[in-house]
Amino acid sequence: MERVVIVGAGPVGVAAAILLAQRGIASLVLDRYPEPYPLPRAVHVDDEVMRILQVLGVAEEFLQVSRPGLGLRLLDARHRVMATFDRDPSRGPHAYPQANMFDQPDLERLLRRRMAAEPLISFVPGTVVSVDFPTVGYRLPDGTVQSVQASAVLGCDGANSTVRDLIGATLVDLGFEERWLVVDGICEEDLRAWGGVHQVCDPRRAATFMQLGPRRYRWEFRLLPGETDLDVDPLLAPWLGTVPVRIVRRAEYTFRASVASTWQSGRVFLLGDAAHQTPPFIGQGLGAGLRDAYNLAWKLATGDAALLASYERERLPHVRAQIRLAIVAGWAMTGGQDRAAAVRRLLLGSVWRLPGMKGLALRSTSPALRGVGRGRLAGTFAPQPSRGFDTVLGDGWAVLYTGAEPSGFPAEYRLVKVTDEVDPNGSLRRWMRGRQIVLRPDRVVFATRRSQ
Repeated sequence: MERVVIVGAGPVGVAAAILLAQRGIASLVLDRYPEPYPLPRAVHVDDEVMRILQVLGVAEEFLQVSRPGLGLRLLDARHRVMATFDRDPSRGPHAYPQANMFDQPDLERLLRRRMAAEPLISFVPGTVVSVDFPTVGYRLPDGTVQSVQASAVLGCDGANSTVRDLIGATLVDLGFEERWLVVDGICEEDLRAWGGVHQVCDPRRAATFMQLGPRRYRWEFRLLPGETDLDVDPLLAPWLGTVPVRIVRRAEYTFRASVASTWQSGRVFLLGDAAHQTPPFIGQGLGAGLRDAYNLAWKLATGDAALLASYERERLPHVRAQIRLAIVAGWAMTGGQDRAAAVRRLLLGSVWRLPGMKGLALRSTSPALRGVGRGRLAGTFAPQPSRGFDTVLGDGWAVLYTGAEPSGFPAEYRLVKVTDEVDPNGSLRRWMRGRQIVLRPDRVVFATRRSQ
């Protein structure tokens, strides 16, 4: 049976497999580890990515193991508050909180369980050894090498991607590299901290602190050149006071900014960290990979070569824009020395009070995809007025309208009238402004036209 081979069973690979199965496409998922990685890594997804989790069928369960983030608080070296950017934890334009904090193993368990329920997905513990498309060779744990015929190959195998090497792609450095120490811990008592992300804007020891769940916390500390095996007790002390903590993970990471030189070779595609790596300062690393899967899955289901060729053309500029924003945010919050650092502290403490700055800092809408359709809204992600609205849209092309039923669209397009029932607070209709909106299967606006 012809099927897609997916290399890597992290969140991006598993999400891609589920999205394909929902469209009737079988897949073989390869990963050297039979169980999910047990320690925390990613900690944040925004409300746009929550839409993808909704389509995957895990959003409601995810809400039970995540917590809404309350925004961003900037602190000076003595942990004095310079600025606070609050978020409404109830809901954003996609009917979910705009910031969602979580422990990655919790999400991976939900996705793995969802994958196991799909008969079109086969999971095999193994490592890819060759991609001579359409033949994919892989090695089983006992050393046996087998091969399978693939209709496409998705390299979701992380920053050290084997698939990327096999297609001859390289990483293009975008000019950012820093070493950080990441510490995850569980406290015996609630620290009663403010429920958003704390960013310590100290050029000598930049740091980040956040609460991920009940009594579960993360600290990140930038390392100085040559610094290794750092004693974390003095670093944690200002946050903990006398509260004991059990450290469940401490690891040194090198945060980088890079993109693959090519994301596609024929019917072989790179997704997630195999295609791009971003500094963590705006919390979009995992989200970018899930966006890759959502963008590519419906295109693979069509088999249309032109659509498949648009994957990199659409996703690469989007990722580059988010990486640039992460680099700028990281510099603004943690970079600079001496006089530059002093100026930055003054600016951060006052500029946020200017009209419009607070809204800009809290904006969660991602950049529009380039080269999509026509019209001012083309390439943007359509809002969702209520949870479950995507079910109303179906899994294909759709047309939103408010007046008379539109005509002239292909028969397979679903026509959805936006009424009080599906848009109870009128937010979607205000966004539409009386226009008819043509949506792709991934809820991206393809075109708009005046109502007839």
